[in-house]
Amino acid sequence: MTPKKIALIVGSARKASINRILAKALVKLADPSLQFQDIRIDDLPIYNGDLEDNRPETVKRFTAEVAACDAVLIVMPEHNRSLPALLKNAIDWGSKPADANVWRDKPAAICGASPGAIGTAVGQQHLRQILGILGATVMGGETYISFKPGLIDDDYQVTNASTREFLSAMLNKFSSLIQKLT
Repeated sequence: MTPKKIALIVGSARKASINRILAKALVKLADPSLQFQDIRIDDLPIYNGDLEDNRPETVKRFTAEVAACDAVLIVMPEHNRSLPALLKNAIDWGSKPADANVWRDKPAAICGASPGAIGTAVGQQHLRQILGILGATVMGGETYISFKPGLIDDDYQVTNASTREFLSAMLNKFSSLIQKLT
């Protein structure tokens, strides 16, 4: 398989977020042909169309980093029933102007962890719809897990065998999609 560069976006500003832990575990589980680049969104300003002609440097960095990647893996924050503000800002900045939409034709996968997975699932569904409207090729469905203490150890290894197999299967499907579309 040809190595592919994956934009890894975690929609949470919290350093101790369970989704940051999940993102690190996913990177460890992934096939070596997937090379991940952590894309920061916590320093992006609120989207403001008045700034389109004079984009802040953080927006230029974000747009260039996502554009340089072959695909996008988004890990949603926990305890959220709607699209998180940080992620919404990132999507808005990356989709404008329309001729520079970084989401168009990019394979994307969405996952998340939550003790109450319904909130994450609703946010993921909303995100999938928005990215689809913007022209991304979003992998069918979403992947989310109930995060329990000890599920991922200090070395970011998934300790539960069935959860590890579930996440590995999702990553393998995503890798196949990327290889077919890029």
